[in-house]
Order: sequence, then structure tokens, then C-alpha cells
Amino acid sequence: MEPAPPPSPPKHSPMDLYRDNESTASPKFSLPVDSEHKATEIRILSFAPPHMRSFHLSWFSFFACFCSTFASPPLLPIIRDNLSLTATDIGNAGIAAVSGAVLARLAMGSACDLVGPRLASASLTLLTAPAVFFTSTISTPAGFLLARFFTGFSIASFVSTQYWMSSMFSAPRVGGANGLVGGWGNLGGGAIQLIMPFIFSLIRKMGCAEFTAWRVAFFVPGFVQMVSAIGVLAMGQDFPDGNFGALKKSGEMQKDEFCKVFYSAITNYRGWILAITYGYCFGVELAVDNIIAEYYYDRFDVNLHTAGIIAASFGLANVVSRPGGGWISDRLAARFGMRGRLWGLCIVQTVGGVLCIVLGRMGSLSFSVLVVVLFSLFVQAACGLTFGIVPFISRRSVVSYSLKLSRLGLFVALLRKCMCIVNGHLPEEFTG
Repeated sequence: MEPAPPPSPPKHSPMDLYRDNESTASPKFSLPVDSEHKATEIRILSFAPPHMRSFHLSWFSFFACFCSTFASPPLLPIIRDNLSLTATDIGNAGIAAVSGAVLARLAMGSACDLVGPRLASASLTLLTAPAVFFTSTISTPAGFLLARFFTGFSIASFVSTQYWMSSMFSAPRVGGANGLVGGWGNLGGGAIQLIMPFIFSLIRKMGCAEFTAWRVAFFVPGFVQMVSAIGVLAMGQDFPDGNFGALKKSGEMQKDEFCKVFYSAITNYRGWILAITYGYCFGVELAVDNIIAEYYYDRFDVNLHTAGIIAASFGLANVVSRPGGGWISDRLAARFGMRGRLWGLCIVQTVGGVLCIVLGRMGSLSFSVLVVVLFSLFVQAACGLTFGIVPFISRRSVVSYSLKLSRLGLFVALLRKCMCIVNGHLPEEFTG
């Protein structure tokens, strides 16, 4: 008698196979993920790899770079006396900082494509940290300009944050993720307005002379920037399934040619419309970050500490405003679709523009502070709303659009800084 044949394996439907794949893939991640292993939730208090760990490393590294780039403005009244800077010197240094960022952002997207966001971000942060330390040794206006120029390269890490978050979070959550990372990173521009005067005062109390204390203070943002870069290298991960090099070597990563993707981006008129809109929210934000402390110090005759607190209120609004813009974009999309995202950006951007004009008409310190807070909330929320739209213009060209937007935003800031010099250093809306 022949033995019975072995039982045939159970047949699986395509849906059964899909469920099996999901059940074997899900335990790899602490967060729920979609079919591309992108997170479908944002858990702020989690540091779970790879999604939330990359999230926190990304925003903190960008925060450190923003602190370094804008470490000079809160101490400008002291620095200008020490180096005998004129209004033109200060304006040119601000232009140099923005110019450095423009040049670096031109290359940052390509760097992310070539080596991945983790290595691109960490390399840029480490390479620009010496410029922060160099600031403490300058003795001429030309040295100040060069220090700000090379330090400004660091905020090109914004491009890598947007690339990184778009790789880690699903489409319904990418607006919120980009808004949070960008907003908390930009928060450095406000936090440093408080941090640098505090460090300066602390060093002064230790017995340092005024013109020595500001130099020593620059070692703090330089050190933090280096630590953030090491953290990204040691603990970061490029994509949910691994790092760029390993995935490329294994053949798991599918890549378009950069030239084709970039061409697709620059020939899409929707991208240019969004880029111009972004230029007039982020560009204005950068211009204000550069002059707000000095403006209040000179116009309202407040001391350095008070000017720093007021200036910080503008940048610190990023903790809720830009992330709030991304969140609003996602909520509006859930209810009204893409039209909701577009109308949300239009309304918030318009209100921000009106408040910018009102701010220039304020003659009272108290009312001016109130308006600058409201203005900061709207202008930064517009940035978050903008990046809630970027991933949906063209899936292939997300990074190219991020480059285009950030580049034009910086270019607008550059033009505004030139106008600052022509109009006596301060923009028209700040001269009443």
C-alpha cells in the first residue's frame, strides 16, 4: 500500500498574502506604518527608531544650526562697538549669512540624493561648526562678514530635514511632520535671542571684560552644533528600512535620474507659484530674525536683555506656529481635500502680510510687542501650510520643490537685506 501523499499547502488569496506581509513587517516598527513602511502616526514623546528617532535628531540638528547662524544679532550692539561696525557693515553681514545659505541649499538636495539625508546633514553641520568658533577671533568688519557667510551654510540642513521626514512619514502625516521639524528647528532663531544675552551676562559676572565675553559666548552654539551632528551620525537612519548606502548596495532603492526629476520640478508652474508664496513668508521671517533685536534696542531704547526677550518672542512662536500650519493643512485636507490646503495657506499668508504692515505703524512698545507676536504666528504658520502642499505637487520632485522653495525664500530675504541698506538699514515696515 502506497503512503498517502503529503497534504498540499493551504492556498492563499492575494489579500491573505497582503495580511501576512503586513503582520511580518509591522513588528519591525514601534509605530503603525503603511505599505512603504512610512509612519502613519506622529508620537511626539516617543524616541522609537527609526521614525521618531530620526524626527527628533532632525529638528534638533536644524535647531542647533539656526542658533549658530543667528547667534550674532542678539549681541550686535556689543559687537558693533567692539569691531566699529557701520550700518552698512551689519547689513552686508546679514546678506552674507543669507547668501551662504542660498549657495549651500543649491547643493544640499543633490547631496541627499547622493549620500542620503543623514550623512548629508551631519557633514554640513560638522563642516560649518568651525566658522562659529572662528567668530570669537574676528577683529575686523571683513572678518565678521566672512564668519556670518560661512556660518549661514549650516541652515541648508533644512533641505535634509524635509527630505528625511518625507521619507519617514506617510502622505496624510507628512505636512505635520515637516511643519514640526521645520518649526522646531526655526525655533533656534528665537531661542538664541535669549540664550546669547544670558550666556554673555553669565560670562561677564565671572569677571570677563565686555568685549571678551561676547567672544567666549560663541563657543556654546558651536559646541552644540557639533554634538547634534555626531548624534545624527551615531543614531540616525536614512529610511525606514535602513541607511542609504546599504539599501543602494542591496538594490532595494529605486532611483530616478536627478536631472529628470529636477527638470520635472522647474517646468511645473504650480511649483513656482508656491515658491513665490513661500518666499514672502520664510524670506520675511529671516529678514526679521536678522534685525529685530537691534531694532527694538535702537528704536525703543530698551536694554540688551529686554531687546533679546522681545526678539525671542518672534522666533519662539515657531514652537507652535509652523507645526500648527502643517497640522491645519492636514486637517483642512481631511475635510475639504487639496482645496482646503490651498485656501488655508491663502488666508493665513494674507493675514500675516496685513500684520507686517501694521507692525511698521506701531509707535508704542507694548502694542508693538503684541503685534510682533501675532505677526510671527501667522507668517510662520504660512511656512508650515506651504510644506503641507509640497509633497502633492509632484511625487517625483518633492526634494526639487523643497530646494526651489527654500532657495527663493532665501533670495527674497537677500533682496530685503539689500533694501535695508538702501533705506538706512531697516526695512520700510520697521521705520514707520
